[in-house]
Amino acid sequence: MSLSVFDLFTIGIGPSSSHTVGPMRAARRFVLALEREGRLDDAAQVKVELYGSLGATGKGHGSDGAVMLGLEGAEPETVEPDAVRPRVEAITSGASLSLLGKKPVAFSPAEHIVFHRLQQLPKHPNGMRFSAFDAGGAEIAQRTYYSVGGGFVVGEATSADAPAMPTHETRVPHPFTTGAELLSLCATRGLCIGTLMMENERALAGGDDAHVRTKLLAIWTAMRACVARGCEREGILPGGLKVKRRAPALHRKLVSDARRDDPLIAL
Repeated sequence: MSLSVFDLFTIGIGPSSSHTVGPMRAARRFVLALEREGRLDDAAQVKVELYGSLGATGKGHGSDGAVMLGLEGAEPETVEPDAVRPRVEAITSGASLSLLGKKPVAFSPAEHIVFHRLQQLPKHPNGMRFSAFDAGGAEIAQRTYYSVGGGFVVGEATSADAPAMPTHETRVPHPFTTGAELLSLCATRGLCIGTLMMENERALAGGDDAHVRTKLLAIWTAMRACVARGCEREGILPGGLKVKRRAPALHRKLVSDARRDDPLIAL
């Protein structure tokens, strides 16, 4: 089970890694492929089709906005959450976006993002098909991706029974697949769990302990900012379901409780 902590904890916009982070990465991957193949300047129009769960619930999950930002080259780890809605509104009102921030194309979300609510692609419930067309309307590229959970994206060539998350058994000094194996490794190699895992992470990250800790602190900082943002903002959650934000009221109730120093009071 040589998964990196950075496979398990990734930074990205909500509310769903499979419905927002994955589609954003897939969209960016598609336009990067266009650029790599020398077809970016030929693209005059793009079309995105969402299938299965993405087609049925993607609108409420913000999959369309994630796709638009991904087409413009945004990455889940670095996109500013507060900038997402204004940028989506600008694309919608201007009926235009810029592929990778380099190639402007006409783009109307209502026309160029299609939600196939009752159709599913063969390999996974979260399927996406991206197509690009030249000025004459001829298709110049088409690719299919699947958002398989946790923000991971695989292409059409991937086997349907392939693991959803990457594993790194051949790249770590202490590979294991069960808790018993982990404890056995610690005993035979004279390492505590933390030290053993840090050595694995160091191998995967390609740096020293300080590099790994810096990446961990970036995740912790994003978590804290997410919690703070949720506790401060009133109103209705985005997504069209008109769900009222509950965190601010719960936070006020907890901090005003005389027993707030008890860590179990939140329960």
